[in-house]
Order: sequence, then C-alpha cells, then structure tokens
Amino acid sequence: MQQIAPEVYIETAYEGVTLGVIHRKHGLILIDAPFYPEDIRSWRSVLMNMGGGVNPLLINLDVHYDRTIGSRAMDCTIVVHEDVAQVLRDRPISMKSQYLVTGSEWEMYEGIGSIRWSLPEISFSDSLQIYWDDHPVLLEYRPGPAPGAIWVVLPEQGVIFLGDCVLYRQPPFLAEANLTAWIQTLNHLLTSPYRDSILVSGRSGLVTLAIVREQLDYLERIQAKISEMLKRRASPGETEGLIADLMLKMKYSDQYMQRLQHGLKQYYIRALHALNGDA
Repeated sequence: MQQIAPEVYIETAYEGVTLGVIHRKHGLILIDAPFYPEDIRSWRSVLMNMGGGVNPLLINLDVHYDRTIGSRAMDCTIVVHEDVAQVLRDRPISMKSQYLVTGSEWEMYEGIGSIRWSLPEISFSDSLQIYWDDHPVLLEYRPGPAPGAIWVVLPEQGVIFLGDCVLYRQPPFLAEANLTAWIQTLNHLLTSPYRDSILVSGRSGLVTLAIVREQLDYLERIQAKISEMLKRRASPGETEGLIADLMLKMKYSDQYMQRLQHGLKQYYIRALHALNGDA
C-alpha cells in the first residue's frame, strides 16, 4: 500500500482496479473493491489492521464489473451515483461467472463463482459531501467513461480519485461511454484549479497532467474516426480497421485488443442507431 497524502492510501497490487483508502476519525472510506475472492479476503485483513471503526464506507466510482463485483463481500455501506444504483437494480440478484469478450479484468479469472449483487444504501445525483471529520470528502458526478462515473475529491489533501476517466498505456472502455461528455470532463480536469492535484487513475495508479492530455488526444482521435465512419454510414464491422492504429504506443495484449475491439464496435452501433433515430 502506498501513502499518497496524509491519511490517504492507494493499493495497486490486486487485479482489477486501483483501490483507495481514506482514513477519517469516524472510520475508513474505501474506493472500489477487488473482485477475486482471495484478494477480497486479503484486502479486508489489511483494512482491519488499519483500524478506523467497524462500518467502513465503500464508494464505487462507476458501474463497471471490475469494481462492483466485490462490493457485496466487503460488507460495507455502499455509496454510488444514482445511475449506478439503477443499473444494479436492473441486474439479476445473482449471476454465474462466465467468460465474456469485453476485455475486462474479471473475465480473465476462474474461481469467481456465482456473483451476487446488493443494492447500495446511499446514492446521489450531482454531488455529495461526506464529513467524517473536519475535512470533507466530495463526490462529484463526472460523466463520460461509464454510467454513473464520479470523482472522489479531497480538497484539503489535493487528491482526486478519477476512476476510468484517465487510463495509461491501456485502451479505455468504450462500450458504454459518452465520448463528448468524457472529452468535456478531461478538459475540465486540465483547468487551473486541478493543476497541482494528486491524480489517481482507477486502473493505472498515480498519473500526471501530461497523461491526462494524452488521454484527451486519444479520445479526440477516436471521436474523429467514428464521426468519419458515421458520415459514410459504414458497417459496425469496419471498426476493426481502426484497432491497429489505436493500439500504437500501448502495452499490447490480446485482452487489450479485445477491449478496444468490443468497445469500438458497441460504441459505433449506439452512435449509428442515434443517428438513424432508432429507439
């Protein structure tokens, strides 16, 4: 575990997403959860040794399976954006783990077993302030990467947990993204109030403003390529022709290629339906 500011820690040792811990007088505030059963047990043991009360608060930064599968097993009060709460209400109470093709981390692991969801106890629309001591923890809706995407902002420590808003050397998840909103969110992150902030990516650990700019440029390239295809009413299968160029300068793996392939195709299908006025 790495301390990045007074009473603020991140953990990147587990598969899936970057985990966060905020130590407050009232207890621990957790950012996301591991998805693998052994990692969940290990993480809970680490948290127990940190002390900080008997009922931690768990914040999910968006609805992605990688960060929500393990939430129930963490046995915490769960806080999410209202869009995440709605998606979770629409999911079956339980589902069997099976191999999918979205390029998510959890798909690569056997032994997860049956997945059971629990509804969050607290949800919000635009923002929420948590006062577990004199220093607020701010939850802000920042749309773009996924339904219910939020930031967790610690003004006193100058820390921002960004979720999947910024990823480094790996492709973004595009299947449920809103590129226009995502680009606006990144432009906002590059404004002066955040210039000296400690930025935590939901999958890449600490990132810099230079990496934020790279993410912005990357998404603008994708948006331009999709726009050109929409003008031609190209078939969804043509998105595969974009992959080679978009995988340059990234850590290559079959998983990442599958993530990009799946995300591009699904994003384009949604955009094409919207252009055609389909319901």
